[in-house]
Amino acid sequence: MSDKYDLVVIGSGPGGYVCAIKAAQLGLKTAIVEKWSTLGGTCLNIGCIPSKALLHASEMFHEAEHGLEALGVKVSKPKLDLKAMMAHKDATVKSNVDGVGFLMKKNKIDVHHGWGSIPAAGKVSVKAEDGKETVLETKNIVIATGSDVAGIPGVDVDFDEKVIVSSTGAIALEKVPENLVVVGGGVIGLELGSVWMRLGAKVTVVEYLDTILGTMDNDVSKQFQRMLQKQGMVFKLSSKVTGVEKAKKGAKVTFEPVKGGDVETLEADVVLVATGRKPFTEGLGLEELGVEMERGKVKTDGHFKTNVDGIYAIGDVTDGPMLAHKAEDEGVAIAEILAGQAGHVNYDVIPGVVYTQPEVASVGKTEEELKAAGIEYVSGKFPFTANGRARAMNATDGFVKFLADKKTDRVLGVHIVGFGAGEMIHEAAVLMEFGGSSEDLGRTCHAHPTMSEAVREAALATFAKPLHM
Repeated sequence: MSDKYDLVVIGSGPGGYVCAIKAAQLGLKTAIVEKWSTLGGTCLNIGCIPSKALLHASEMFHEAEHGLEALGVKVSKPKLDLKAMMAHKDATVKSNVDGVGFLMKKNKIDVHHGWGSIPAAGKVSVKAEDGKETVLETKNIVIATGSDVAGIPGVDVDFDEKVIVSSTGAIALEKVPENLVVVGGGVIGLELGSVWMRLGAKVTVVEYLDTILGTMDNDVSKQFQRMLQKQGMVFKLSSKVTGVEKAKKGAKVTFEPVKGGDVETLEADVVLVATGRKPFTEGLGLEELGVEMERGKVKTDGHFKTNVDGIYAIGDVTDGPMLAHKAEDEGVAIAEILAGQAGHVNYDVIPGVVYTQPEVASVGKTEEELKAAGIEYVSGKFPFTANGRARAMNATDGFVKFLADKKTDRVLGVHIVGFGAGEMIHEAAVLMEFGGSSEDLGRTCHAHPTMSEAVREAALATFAKPLHM
């Protein structure tokens, strides 16, 4: 190719396509390489977006069946049209994917479909499905290839995406399973388990740890587990899965107590293995180039650079939380750096959300992290049972919890369980981004009646006393 690119991005997920767009906006001649026929990566095609479409649709179905009558709305028993629900999911995916394609054209970014690899610094090879190979010359390369299903450590799992499924198969089941076993009590397992539970499946979650949601605040995890149990979800905690295999009908999962004990077996129509994800670096040629790796991830410095000049990495292939918005922020930052500006990501203020019902949202430190670090803190909490808007909506499950430095009152972490928690958490994120205190937020006027008043009340409870308790 006669024209040399300023930047070639490998991978068109949230990190990759945002990086490409920002780079193009800053005047860099940019190309993006994607192995799939559609843009958007895992998130838009088989992850965040389709799962949220199903979560919303299943919530509406469940509300029609169980929640409307209490509000004085009488309807006949709703009927599930799973095919139509999946069509809604697919239409949502197409709309988002097409939107990314439009943005590539609008910003004059060259799109190359095929398997991307790096034969040498300054070159990206793109091998199309028909075997045709194109070599792109570039000043800089950003690796944004995302992640893949991790599986179960030490256990061979044969995914057929029909009976034994990953998240990919779990968003495309053709019928509601009578019994669904979910291996893994993290975000993916609880979200997709919630979808099928609302639609009629009996869901059992088998989790290695003694709590769900991994490293989230322990107070949040415990109370949220009780809420899910009330909805009908069954938990087998502190349990090590030793086998997942097909049976004559469906599949079976064998597990045993982590501390030792009798082996148990669960039979299911479908088994969802949701034990996390691993960085995807296959076929990039990184080892041959001498790119340094650490625990399967691409090692970078504080500015996303690898040990090889001209090669950078962002998103799930690098250290940090595997979140689309974290990858997006990194994509913007590296584009700014390559354009001669000062890109930066504040890793202390990256919110995380579990899109169940109620939602769980968190930003900053947990109590456990503060204790481990020896930081003196003050905690303030406010329940949605005392919030007028929540009562009016029959959405009183959950609470807001603030953690602030004992001496300075600077907010160090905020955790919310409740209806719309994923939207409310950003009030805390903005506060923390500017180094705000609980008093700053507590003295800020909030509209009444709103769910967000509970955020203010929790802030008030941190430095003084709540007004409505």
